[in-house]
Order: sequence, then structure tokens, then C-alpha cells
Amino acid sequence: MVECEGIAGIEQFSSPGKGRGLRVSRAYEAGELLFSCPAYSYILSVNERGFICEQCFTRKKGLAKCGKCKKAFYCNVSCQKKNWPMHKLECHAMCVYGENWCPSETVRLVARIIDRLRQQKERSPSEKLLLLRDMEGHMEDMDNEKREMNEAHIAGLHHFYSKHLDFPDHQALLTLLSQVHCNGFTVEDEELSSLGLAIFPDIALLNHSCCPNVIVTYRGINAEVRAVQKISPGQEIYTSYIDLLYPTEDRIERLRDIYYFSCDCKECTTKSMDMEKMKVRKLSDEISQKEIRDMVCYARNAMEDFRRLLEMCELSIDKMSTVFDDANIYILHMMYQAMGICLFMENYEGAVRYGEKVMKPYTVLYPAYSLNIASMYLKMGRLYMALDRKSTGISALQKALAIMEVVHGKDHTYVTELKQEIRGE
Repeated sequence: MVECEGIAGIEQFSSPGKGRGLRVSRAYEAGELLFSCPAYSYILSVNERGFICEQCFTRKKGLAKCGKCKKAFYCNVSCQKKNWPMHKLECHAMCVYGENWCPSETVRLVARIIDRLRQQKERSPSEKLLLLRDMEGHMEDMDNEKREMNEAHIAGLHHFYSKHLDFPDHQALLTLLSQVHCNGFTVEDEELSSLGLAIFPDIALLNHSCCPNVIVTYRGINAEVRAVQKISPGQEIYTSYIDLLYPTEDRIERLRDIYYFSCDCKECTTKSMDMEKMKVRKLSDEISQKEIRDMVCYARNAMEDFRRLLEMCELSIDKMSTVFDDANIYILHMMYQAMGICLFMENYEGAVRYGEKVMKPYTVLYPAYSLNIASMYLKMGRLYMALDRKSTGISALQKALAIMEVVHGKDHTYVTELKQEIRGE
């Protein structure tokens, strides 16, 4: 047992069957903060640039942009100076590559980790419990697909960062990428929209349970661990690595695929919530267990198909973009399909992102009074409203209305209902 440096009330210990873990040495009540951890390294998603400060992850209007690349935004000069050690890896490259600067988020994060490891002289505030180099990577458990992905990330590192970074050897890069794969965190806002990626070494010591007693949330670039139920002295603290909505078999499959273990928590053992999660319609004829199993199989395949469809759309857009302009009808068609898939998957931020790319070319390529344009304005307006961007949403709905008053007539039910929608009735 090792008392965790600087974190009162928490002990590191050897958790039976799980390896390293953390437990409490005093009682905690629901809602109480156990500890917080600053990010060892982090990146803001490219899609959030202009809305969120690159340094502190504060969402605000009127952010100041980097004078060199014009693509990174900050609250003020102080945030910009603090962020420069990380941003300098990308600033010059973004200027040189222009629109061709497109490393993956994983590549961007790993580049920043490599740079920090090179400069680091002592244990960081993010490593009070666990050094980054000691994080688990499960390299021996990776399948060929993940190994190939890591090789692609290494190629991306060399392509975009070789002029600014001295890389460790190939094996060390593979190890680091495996560690990031198993321990990386998606930083989310209050609506669970993704803001970026980060590494929190101390948080990586938390083991998983489908009946967690703590939750990890984010305050800017700090991760906070809070109790979600009463925890008694000596109890291990557990968080959940995955979405707990799904039934036991799905959760176990996801845990095996990403984290290489099976959960044996109370919920996975008893499956007490599976029947509630897998409710079927009450029909006159009783539904057999085989029919339920067949429908579960169909539902899983359908979800996976849509994820693959979105990946196919994105790959197709990337490939066609090497020749076609963004306003090319084939790219627009693919973006429209991607938008539809995002809507089906309830990824509204993604749907807006594709819709915005489609909207302007549509107004050029279609006649002024086109139902296609009106329907796009309607979709975008309602998406903006759903994402709490009210003024932008009303503006889009008003543009739809102007077209619909012409193509449907001012007294049409569609027009009347849209006017009521704009007024909030």
C-alpha cells in the first residue's frame, strides 16, 4: 500500500483481479470531491476552434486569434502565452500546410506528450499517483487492426511534426500510442459534447465498474473525481469507462475491444437491468426468446453499419477533396448523406457541421425558390435551436419561411406552423 502523495483520503493498493487501484481511507458522501487532476497534455478539437479557448477550454465570444496561424483562439494574452509551448508544435505547420494540415486528434495529442516528456525534469502535478510512462498499454493484446492504426498514427507524426520534434524509437512510439489508446479521455462539456482529448495519469488508476461510485467530470482542463454515492473507508473507488445504457453483453464486448478485460461487477453478474433495457412490445402473440435474440443481433448490426457508413462518407469526402472543390455536387451529396447519418445517430453537432458545409453551395447551385434549400434551412434551424443556438436557429427558419411563402403560398399550413415555431408558440 502506498499513500498517494498530496491526496489526503486516497490510497493506492493492489486490487484483487484488477491490478492497481484506488480506495478511500475516509468516508465520502455523494457529491463530495475526492480529488482533481490537471491534464498532463491535451488538445482542443479542430471543430471547436473559435468557440473555446485553446488553453483553458472556456467557451466565450470574442476570443482573440493567434496572430501567426489565425486558427487558434484564446481568452487573452495570458492564455496565449501559457499555451504557446503546446501550440508552437502546430502553429508553423498549419501556416505551411494550410488546408492540408490534417493530423488526427490522437496524433496531435501524442505529439504534445512527446514534447512534454522531452522537457520534463520532475514529476508533474498530473502524476501524484502514477507516472505517465507507467500507464498500462496492453500492447500484447492488440489485434492487427489496432496495430495498423498505430502505424498510421506514427506515419502521421513523422509527416506533420518531424521538423519540430525528435521522436523516440519506433517501439517507444508504439508503446505510447497504446497507452493513449487505453487511457485517453474525451473532454466533454455539460451536454456531453466532445471538446477534445486529454491524458490524466492519476485518473488512469481508477478501475472500471458498471456500478460506479465516482464520476469523472471536467472543469476546464482539470478532471474532477466526485462521489455519486456514499463511500465507506476502505472501499475501492470505481468509475465507468463506457456508456452504461447498453445491456451486459454489449458492455462486456466494448470493454474487451477497447480495454481488454471483462467486468465482473454486480450488474454484469446479475444482469438485473437487462430486461428493462431490452423491453419488447406487448403483442397479442408472445415473442419468443429466439425472436428477441435475432432482433438484438439486427439492432447491433444496424448501429455498426451506420458507424461504418459515416466513416465511409468521411473517407470518400477526403479522397474526393484531393481533386474536387468542396462545392462539387459529388462531395455535397456525400456531405448530405453524412449529415443524415449523424441525425440518425443523434450526433447533432456532427449534423450541423456537415449541414453548414452543404448550405452555401446549395444556395448557389439550386434556383432561388427551391424546396431543397427550404428543407435544408428548416433542418439547420431546428438543429441550431436544439443546440441552444437560438438566434442562429431563428435566422435559418426565417430564410426557410421566405422561400416557403413563395413555393407553398402564404396561407399554407406549413407556412402558418413555421411562423408559430419562429414565435415560440
